[in-house]
Amino acid sequence: MTGQKNYKKTLAACCLGYVTQAIAANFAPLLFLTFGSAYGIGLEKIALIPLAFYLTQFLIDFAAAKFADRIGYRFCVAASQVLSAAGLALLTILPELLPVPFAGILISVVLYAMGSGLIEVLISPIVEACPFENKAGMMSLLHSFYCWGAVGVILCSTLFFAAFGTGNWKILTLIWAAVPLLNTFNFISCPIERTVEAGESMRPGQLFRLPLFWLLVLVMACAGASEASMAQWASAFTESAMGVSKAAGDLAGPCLFAALMGISRILYGKMSGKLDLNKAMIACGILCAACYLTASLADLPAVGLAGCALCGFSVGIMWPGTISIASRKCPNGGTAMFAFLALAGDLGATVGPAMVGGLSGTAGGNLQTGLMTATVFPLLLIFGTILLNRKPGGQKK
Repeated sequence: MTGQKNYKKTLAACCLGYVTQAIAANFAPLLFLTFGSAYGIGLEKIALIPLAFYLTQFLIDFAAAKFADRIGYRFCVAASQVLSAAGLALLTILPELLPVPFAGILISVVLYAMGSGLIEVLISPIVEACPFENKAGMMSLLHSFYCWGAVGVILCSTLFFAAFGTGNWKILTLIWAAVPLLNTFNFISCPIERTVEAGESMRPGQLFRLPLFWLLVLVMACAGASEASMAQWASAFTESAMGVSKAAGDLAGPCLFAALMGISRILYGKMSGKLDLNKAMIACGILCAACYLTASLADLPAVGLAGCALCGFSVGIMWPGTISIASRKCPNGGTAMFAFLALAGDLGATVGPAMVGGLSGTAGGNLQTGLMTATVFPLLLIFGTILLNRKPGGQKK
């Protein structure tokens, strides 16, 4: 019986799943300089590490639309944790076992990126299928754990390296690898339901013919771009605007950004029953656009930093909010819909920062000019959300 199933255990496992994804995305970049000095790897190769991570995650998002339903959610989500743990653990071994250390790093990164991609596709529909009363609020709370995971990785790793030195990075890597390893057992035993029964979910071809689906893709891509454009440039922006060290820039930039994004998601999770999700998305889009303009136009460094930090608060509900709208508007979308939305979010998170960097370079290295152009993403999100509010839903259960 549904009443006898412990769905709180499912929620806890999914929250730890997002913490795992935060570890996968944020830990290795803290070691880039360490990899360079320890293994003699140049910066041109180091730059391939995040490319390998996001490209692998992108491909898994696409492939999961076809194989996740066939293999089963439980097997796939448990595999996501095993792959993440294996990739992190092998990061401490493979570079010294293989004749080319960089190859060992890339193999490890690809493994935990595969786990991260599966997490991104599966965690949201697993929680959406649980019989919680406040689905939108629960989705926002769930996604806040990625933010807290990112904050925890940056803070704890910074403190560890300050106390024990970067030479002991392998010990810390194994500690982080223990998180997904232990969480594997949670996913093996917790109740897991489906949002749509087998054989009833829409096929990719059906989704592609639905105008509503393309609106959801637009909004999700803009959500990813709005979030990542500032998140990935926050450290550099803080350093250049305020003239602080990299360590201080990491804490004042991306760490503060992630903390406020997490706070935003928790607040919405608690207040969602009293708020209209579409109106909240539009309000956050307006605040996000204002934050980008503030960061790019402010003459005072402190004002620019405030715009950077508040941007984290403004983008908090965009990604989980889009998923909740999609679940409500297209209840038969199934795994394929969640996979393609994750794909759209990743695409936006790739294009947005690249556009900011490219336009900043064209402007002679002026990062504020690049950030100003990113204002287009929250504005498009507002436009798409307004249209979604006017669109009738897709297939019904």
